[in-house]
Order: sequence, then C-alpha cells, then structure tokens
Amino acid sequence: MASASEDAEHQKPSINTAAIEDISPEAQVATAKEHELDIRTALKLYPKAAAWSFFFSLGVIMTGYDPQVIGNLYGVPKFQRDFGYLFEGNWIISAAWQSGLSMGSPIGQVVGALAATYPMEWFGRKRTFAACVVLTVGCVFIQFFARSLKVLIVGELLGGLVLGSYAVIAPAYASEVCPVALRGILTAYVNLCFVIGQFVANGVSAATHGLENHWAYRAPFATQWFWPAVILAGVCFAPESPWWLVRKGRLEEAEKSLRSLAVSTVDVKPTLAMIIETDRLEQGMEAGTTFHDCFKKTNLRRTHIAIGVYTIQVLSGIYLIGYSNYFFTLAGLPTDDAFNMGVGFLGVGFLGCILSWVLLAYFGRRIIYSSGLAGLAVILFTIGILDCVPNYTKRPAVIWAQSSIMLLWNFVYDLSVGPVCFVILCECSATKVRGKTIAISTAIQALFGIVMTVAIPYMINPDAGNMRGKLGFFFGGLATVCFVWTYFNVPETKGRTYEELDIMFERKVHTREFKKYKIF
Repeated sequence: MASASEDAEHQKPSINTAAIEDISPEAQVATAKEHELDIRTALKLYPKAAAWSFFFSLGVIMTGYDPQVIGNLYGVPKFQRDFGYLFEGNWIISAAWQSGLSMGSPIGQVVGALAATYPMEWFGRKRTFAACVVLTVGCVFIQFFARSLKVLIVGELLGGLVLGSYAVIAPAYASEVCPVALRGILTAYVNLCFVIGQFVANGVSAATHGLENHWAYRAPFATQWFWPAVILAGVCFAPESPWWLVRKGRLEEAEKSLRSLAVSTVDVKPTLAMIIETDRLEQGMEAGTTFHDCFKKTNLRRTHIAIGVYTIQVLSGIYLIGYSNYFFTLAGLPTDDAFNMGVGFLGVGFLGCILSWVLLAYFGRRIIYSSGLAGLAVILFTIGILDCVPNYTKRPAVIWAQSSIMLLWNFVYDLSVGPVCFVILCECSATKVRGKTIAISTAIQALFGIVMTVAIPYMINPDAGNMRGKLGFFFGGLATVCFVWTYFNVPETKGRTYEELDIMFERKVHTREFKKYKIF
C-alpha cells in the first residue's frame, strides 16, 4: 500500500476507496506508458499535440501585447503631446489617466476569464477560441481610431474582456491534449507567449516611438490584427480537447481527436480509457463542474494552490514589466536607450522561458518555483538599495547598474515563477473544473493586478510618489512572504498523471510528501 506517513494514510476518505482502487486494466496500462515516456519520445509520438498546443497559445501573445503597448505609450513623445499635459516643462500622462488606461485590460480580464468558462463548457475550447479571436478584431478597431483617452479606455476595457479568455483557454487546452512528459513544457509555453507579446510590443514601440505623427501610437495598435489573421486561417482544422468530448459523452469523437494528436502508430485506446477512468473517479469523488464545486471540500485545497501560484506573479512584481520602458526613463536613461533597454529586458525574459523547459525536464516544479521566488526577492531588494545611493540621478553608473539588474530580475522570473506557475496551475486543478479553476485564478490575479495598476503610477510617477527603484523594497517584501507560503502549500506534481493527482489530493497527502508518494 502507500508508503506515506501514517497521518496521511489515516486521512484517506473511506467513501471513495472503491472508486480509487477499481481502476480498469487499460487505464493502468496507459498510466504505465505515460511514466515510461521521455520528452524526446513524446515529441516523436505526439508532434501534432505539441503543434496545436502552440497554436492555441497564440491568443496569449495578444494578452501580453496589449497592456505592454499601453505602458510603453506613456513614454512616447507624440502620445504624450496628443493625450497628456505639461508638467514642469515636460509633457506627461497623469497618474490618474495612467491608472485608468492600464486598468482597462485587467478589469476586462476579471470578467472575461470567468465568462469564458461557460462557452468553453457548452461549445468546447475550439469554438470558444475562434469566437474570441473574431471579437478581438473589433476591439482593436476602437483602440486604433481612438482620439481621446476616454475612447481609448473603452477600447482597452472591451479588449480586456476578450483577452482574459485566452489566458484560460490556452493552458486548459495545452494540459488536455498532451502526454505527461510534454505537459510541463507545453503549459509553461503559455508564459513564453506572454513574453513574446511583450517583446513584440517593445520592439514595435522602439521602432515607432520617435515618429512625429499619429502613427507613433496607431501603428502599435494596428499590429494586433496580425495574430487574428493567423489564428482564423487555421482554427477550423484544430482538434477539440478529448477530455471535453469525454465529459460530453462523445467517445467516438474523443478517440478521433486523440488519433489526430498522435502519429498513426500510437494506440490511443488506453489513453481514452484513462481519460474515461479519471472522469469516473472524479464523479465518485463528487467533483462537480460549477464554480461552486471549485470551493467544495473535494477541490478547495487545489483551488487554493492554483489561486496562490497565479497571484504570486503579481505580488512578485510582474506588473513592473508593463512599466519597464517608463521605469528606465525615470531612472535617468535617455529615451532611445530606455526603449532599447526595454527590448533587451524582454529578450532576456524570452531566453529565460526557453531555459525553463530544460529545468522542467530535470527538476521538479516545487524546487524551481520556490528557488525562483527567493532569487526575485534578493534582486528586488538590491534594486531598492541602489536607489538609495546619494545623488542617484548624477551617477550614470548606478543608473545603468539598476537598469541592468532589472534585466536580471526578468530573466529569473521567466526562468521560474512565470512559466512554472502555469504548470502547477494546470496540474493541481481537477480535470472536471480545470477551466473554471484557471478562470477563478486568472480573475483573482487580475484583481490584484488592478490594485497594482492603480498603485504603481502613484508610487513611481514624478508628480506623485516618485519612488523609482525603491519599489524594489515593496515587491521584495511581498516576494519573501510568497516564498514562505510556497514552502508550505505547493506540492511536487512532476511526472504524475491526472488520475494519480486526483487520488493524492483525495487522500490529503501532505505537501512535502507528494514527490515520493506511492499510489499502490
């Protein structure tokens, strides 16, 4: 039987013992095969699963692009003159308007993330994704033709409603179409898409910020039409999630979907049996499909972990990325250097995301995530300390050092906390409520994002708090608290099937025992 502590053994709910132990032979075969697969073999056998997972994550690129563009526009001279006001001889966008504009996306995401779960459950991941992309095209029109901050806020708010859905659809789809060996990489890729969106936004802003006409800020908005064109051209060929099809009782279509995700030599029947078995197991555990079920005793711990790891992205400083270019200009860098530094800032983030795949192949989620948080805390405190150097603004070496350390912060974030968050989020949520768990986590993360969106301009703007790099003390303290929470709450889920994770959570296995726990 299980080789965990006696306490964990005593807490196993007797009501579900039969449901847990009576696992079909085909499902056991599928589980064994999942454990035998390594990443290289999995890619050879399931190349289409990886490709379609990448495809569905394209929407997340737009989610990362839009708020980054808005943050960059605050430092664009033409945008400042057309939409801002004079302050001590310089054109700026007031802290109040910065908060209002930047809040459009996170407020929209709160509603959009929660609302997306209903069509995802009714119509599936594929149709919901296609509909959201069409809506995005319309929202960009409002942003592109806006001639006042009021109209632009409306465009950002409506756009955010749709962007929030991509952050739910992409990780849910990725976690449901790939084998265990690829699950970490493909769900972590969602974070890379955020970085790609931010990187493209910084690149476009760096190329257009010096223009003397309205294209200095209209061109970045127009660029958003590229991704919907690509997605709409291919989405009709995408397979639906086999997990969703099984829950709808459409087993023949689920088997067809599995065949379209793997090479022809793969026998998908054991995998289908495992999906059916996991669904049956969760029914035995009374794991429903509503938002309320996410907070029932069966799923409460899992929802708590999902919300925690996603919210930590905000608490550890992710919203500073949207103000990176503005931060560099306030730190004292010339405008051109600031925008170039912004491109480099996200360039190292891109590299960090790629390298995180290597870490995920060899190390567990728990150690990568907690180590990354500890590193972020140290880096943030260092940024704050540098800002306390006397005559800071007259010391170019200190300014460049502080800006360079910001690059290091982004590298560490995208090496650990950023991508691994999505892996833990998908692996810890129950399959029947995965979409809703991700939606709740996204909405709560966005709520914290709204708080930061309001607070950061007032803390960093020269006509308000003028804290500059001293923000490092604030976010460093929060990252330290998050590290402590992670140690006691985030389990190791590497290499576990969803069926195994269901059983472990049902048996209330202690956080630090997940790694070595034996099911049978």
